[in-house]
Amino acid sequence: MLCSLIFPPATNAYLVRYKEQYYRLFHMHHQANPDNVMENIYWLEKALEAPFANPLFALATIENEVQWEKYRYLFMMHMNIKMAEQHLFLGNHWNKRHAYFYNAPWRDQNLESLETAEIAFRAALFYWEEALTWFELLQDRRFRWINLTRVQFWEDEAHRIENGRLNYARTINRELTLLQAVRERFEAMDDDTY
Repeated sequence: MLCSLIFPPATNAYLVRYKEQYYRLFHMHHQANPDNVMENIYWLEKALEAPFANPLFALATIENEVQWEKYRYLFMMHMNIKMAEQHLFLGNHWNKRHAYFYNAPWRDQNLESLETAEIAFRAALFYWEEALTWFELLQDRRFRWINLTRVQFWEDEAHRIENGRLNYARTINRELTLLQAVRERFEAMDDDTY
């Protein structure tokens, strides 16, 4: 009893259980440092694993089963795009753009950093491919004339994928190619390089 007087229970706490609730915890930071990015990845992973909330609590107005189905596909596509983006941010933190000769004394540490970056980029590619899987489900004729205006940004992402303006595979593969070239330059360094 004394503890409840000293430490009153929180009155505004609630249990986070559904995809939409976890998605609300995801946010863009002013700086994409690894801790901030890992926090976002954590919330997005939880959102991907969680069940959907009742359509009454969806992030868009849902009036029928077809809209509900499209909403779920859009949501999953968007989540996977965000996961790809966050893994790109993470990979860019450890990616080395150049293998300068004066970095030869730290050759092994740079190679480790490149390995970490490659893991992040490959994860980004995985999530991008998952996003494309959900995008393909959106190509059903039933969804063609349904526009969920409260999640217009997600609709726009699908349209940008369709016309090729949004293509993270191109970006990720470019980063992996550059990373491999830098790795080869570091691997070619020896004691005489510096």
